[in-house]
Amino acid sequence: MATPGANLASRLSGGGVGEEIYDLAARIFPICRSITGDGVRATLRELGGRAPIAVREVPSGTQVFDWTIPPEWVIREAWIKDPSGRKVVDFADCNLHVLNYSAPVRARLPLAQLREHVFTLPDQPDLIPYRTSYYAERWGFCMSHRQLEALPEGEYEVCVDSEFRPGSLTYGEVVKQGATADEVLLSAHICHPSLANDNCSGLALLATLANRLQAVETRYTYRLIFAPGSIGAIAWLALNRDRAARIRHGLVLSCVGDAGAPNYKRSRQGEAVIDRAMAHVLRHQAPGSRVLDFSPYGYDERQYCSPGFDLPVGLFQRSLFGTFPEYHTSADNLSFIAPEHLASSYDLIVAALDILEGDRLLKRTRPECEPQLGKYGLYGSVGGAPASPDRHMALLWTLNLADGRHTLLDMAERSGLPFASICAAADAALGAGLLVDAP
Repeated sequence: MATPGANLASRLSGGGVGEEIYDLAARIFPICRSITGDGVRATLRELGGRAPIAVREVPSGTQVFDWTIPPEWVIREAWIKDPSGRKVVDFADCNLHVLNYSAPVRARLPLAQLREHVFTLPDQPDLIPYRTSYYAERWGFCMSHRQLEALPEGEYEVCVDSEFRPGSLTYGEVVKQGATADEVLLSAHICHPSLANDNCSGLALLATLANRLQAVETRYTYRLIFAPGSIGAIAWLALNRDRAARIRHGLVLSCVGDAGAPNYKRSRQGEAVIDRAMAHVLRHQAPGSRVLDFSPYGYDERQYCSPGFDLPVGLFQRSLFGTFPEYHTSADNLSFIAPEHLASSYDLIVAALDILEGDRLLKRTRPECEPQLGKYGLYGSVGGAPASPDRHMALLWTLNLADGRHTLLDMAERSGLPFASICAAADAALGAGLLVDAP
């Protein structure tokens, strides 16, 4: 009997998914986001037009393990005026221009003193950096190094019209109920402002996937989280310890829209099913991809994989964070991502989910020797895989390893064949009465 999530990939695929994700990423790109504030809420409203996102608020001052939810940051305007009164930096032109979580300031000061509060990239002089000061109160601006070097001496006027006030941290959550209470966690950070790859791409892909999941039956329950980096995942874990115990597999998504070859970082467990599923998919579908061992540095996988939880959650990216020149700069714009790369990332993730949904234990009804395949109409007739020799070998491997101890993923790994080929062979053998589900 087929499982509820069988052939998930074919049911979630569809033409134009890359354009669909890109268009959503473009809509949320201009919004100024941070770890708290209305930018997160505005982004969730936009994403909520695609998926049924429930918005959660965690009040400022709430203790979440060793952390405290900070005051909410409100930013209205920020600018620098040169000695002639002309605005040379304006937050309204690019939200990267203000130090994210900047304290308020209104002052006049000489250029030498202003320089102490300006962040630039001397090695990339035409780009604006993205910088934050979440947990240390300071004010500041970001601008291109070339522009800073061109500023004349004199008195400058600066304004950051911001405030910190009691409010909340906001995150979004979609729960798609499956046939079982066991969960697959999918998570993307929502705190970065106008950075297309990191992480408008991940947010838009996750919302698109959440939308498509609504229309299909699944074996697992899917929990999709859109939360500010680090503090958002920590807050979710602190408030959902009982739900966290249901998570059987998980992925954090970031930087999924650029042209780089895909990368997967294993969970802390190292050989969890999600680690094996992603490695299998990348080996068969993404030449040039890499599978990396876990390290306690990166995105929210390090919170989900902390020793008190040790959840089987890995990280999927294309170019690795911190390694591409556009990372955390104004060059991470909408021209840096493309529909074809977003579609490729989507297809790889769905292929891994297909393995999670379709993996199962089977056993032979007659385990002694090989069955006479022609008698069952199976010789050379297994469908679902492109090459006839592979179809035959997939059937032989499946029948040999279907002993109630090897899952379909075990069979795919040992045979070197794609999971889809093993799955198609298993379906054919089940239909012929040669296999049954193992208890």
